[in-house]
Amino acid sequence: MTADPPRLRADAQRNVEGIRLAALDVFRAGGLNSPLDEVARAAGVSKGTIYHRFGGRQGLIDAVVEDLFAERISGIITAVGAVEDPVERFESYLRQIWLLSFDEPAANDVLLRAQPGSGMLMALCERASEVVGGFLADAQATGAIRADLTPDDVDVLIWERGIIARACDQRQREDFVRSCEHTLRGLRSAP
Repeated sequence: MTADPPRLRADAQRNVEGIRLAALDVFRAGGLNSPLDEVARAAGVSKGTIYHRFGGRQGLIDAVVEDLFAERISGIITAVGAVEDPVERFESYLRQIWLLSFDEPAANDVLLRAQPGSGMLMALCERASEVVGGFLADAQATGAIRADLTPDDVDVLIWERGIIARACDQRQREDFVRSCEHTLRGLRSAP
């Protein structure tokens, strides 16, 4: 039988919640590799307090991953899973994931697996890979999507789009969308 963790004093609990909220804002704006000094400054605490309460960057990421990204990816999976046409479901998943990587630096870091030390993030990535693998198989069964495309290829396409999104931070969203559509057309079977 394990003992419950000790309860935090009210001021310590406020610090923990303030750090979490600050981390959400900082990570959303600058990605998961944003300096912890920025998080500490935004939370009004010392960097040492972050280490004391969360054990460092990985602990802090694990503390905010649900709010930061898990709900978004689950929402995409749920929405896309409701699409009846297998090809549209597969392509819609890719569109939404690619746009998420363009719109949110922290989400892009997750998709690029930039924090391999975070067990929660890696589990989320594995789940997303399994889901898109199922979407791919269903779409390929229609004959509309190339038969030689593998789930690993799809992971690479997601990573490549994430790298492009990161490298082209001055690029217009419309241009990124247009480029994504070109990529999707390339995944179609030859007529």
